[in-house]
Amino acid sequence: MNRRSRRASAFAAMAALVVITPTLGDAAVVPFLALAGLFLFGIRDGEWFETLALPGDREAERLYGIGSFALALAGLAAFATWPRVPLPFGAFAAAALVVGGGRPGRAAFERRFDGEFELVGGYLVGAGLAAVAGQTAVALIAGDIAPGAVVEALPVFTFLGAVAALTAALVRSLVYARDAHLTVVIVAFVVWGFTTLEPTVSALGIAVGLAVTVGLGYVSYALGAASVPGMLTGVLLALLTVVLGGPGWFLVLIAFYSIGALASKYRFDEKADRGVAQENEGARGTGNVLANSAVALLALLGYAATDHVDVPAIVFALAFAGAFATALADTLSSEIGGLFDDPRLITTLRRVEPGTDGAVTWQGELAGLSGAVLVGTIAGVAMPVGDPLVGGVIVAAAGVGGMTVDSLLGAVIEGGRIGNQTVNFLATVSGAAIAVAAGVTLA
Repeated sequence: MNRRSRRASAFAAMAALVVITPTLGDAAVVPFLALAGLFLFGIRDGEWFETLALPGDREAERLYGIGSFALALAGLAAFATWPRVPLPFGAFAAAALVVGGGRPGRAAFERRFDGEFELVGGYLVGAGLAAVAGQTAVALIAGDIAPGAVVEALPVFTFLGAVAALTAALVRSLVYARDAHLTVVIVAFVVWGFTTLEPTVSALGIAVGLAVTVGLGYVSYALGAASVPGMLTGVLLALLTVVLGGPGWFLVLIAFYSIGALASKYRFDEKADRGVAQENEGARGTGNVLANSAVALLALLGYAATDHVDVPAIVFALAFAGAFATALADTLSSEIGGLFDDPRLITTLRRVEPGTDGAVTWQGELAGLSGAVLVGTIAGVAMPVGDPLVGGVIVAAAGVGGMTVDSLLGAVIEGGRIGNQTVNFLATVSGAAIAVAAGVTLA
């Protein structure tokens, strides 16, 4: 076993201690504080130091990586035993074991693969399995479920474990390897939030959701439509949409991602020569994915929480569909319209150079209208947006309205500190708002 594997095993062994925390009560922080002291102040050199040191630890001559991870676990243990706002032990276990299990999973795959996609896959497999096992063990030890009820609880544990693993892999792709403490805290609070929603998950639903979303994630990465962080973000959003929304919501999301990706790749070299091609050779990163999807994600979470908030479900459905109608309309307008000459600035209608912020062509506007109508049709047929015809028209109109707002914002404020992703986000906000306002007015 090489040093990387031994280091991963040490992280995993420490994370595994969370399964006994329900039995320790207020003393749950003690083992983690003791380990933090050992790593930060006790081991300063020697073979163990060389084995456990992460990049940057050797220069500091202190095991900040694993020591900070132990401190983070101690803090989460304190939250889990705090009577006023207790962090569920299941969320604590999922977060700790996702980080602890992900590292050995990645290390195991490194022996056979060297591609980033495969290594991320190893991390997800190890993290997901460890998270499910940890939640199951903690639930049994804490007496939350009987041994005979494990099978019934597995779909929810699997969903939460998959969310935890994808979140951890995404955070890991955006920070440094030594930031395990940051990863575990973020994952713990994310899982805590989804636990509060009390999602209803069936075995078939989670199986289909994982199979479809992972397959789509692989295809998007293989075709160069998304970077690894972008792929992870998309897969996480897709999984949440399948499980918390349903097939209709998922169809709307996939309409945007699939058609948008194809449009970005369509005649890419020609668009690159004209200076209007998507950056990173059309591969969407996390920022791009979230700029177009953050509003829809919030609407999805609101829909999942309708039992806890006094807001009709149709409001969240219209916001979700309106945001994605805007995103697809804007993407098609830009990707198709950029192939044609003589664009005009939307605010003055004077001719400008291709690629100018706020420039439109009639061909692009027609493509955008088609995208908005497509999303409106799907939403009207497959989502709870009220009357199918009225709801579909509202969503399509919101998409066109949001696309127009995007062009106006591009002409007026884009550039300098305001970038394209910010404009895209504001446009989806406007599309969602138009859909909700029209839906409430016509209700």
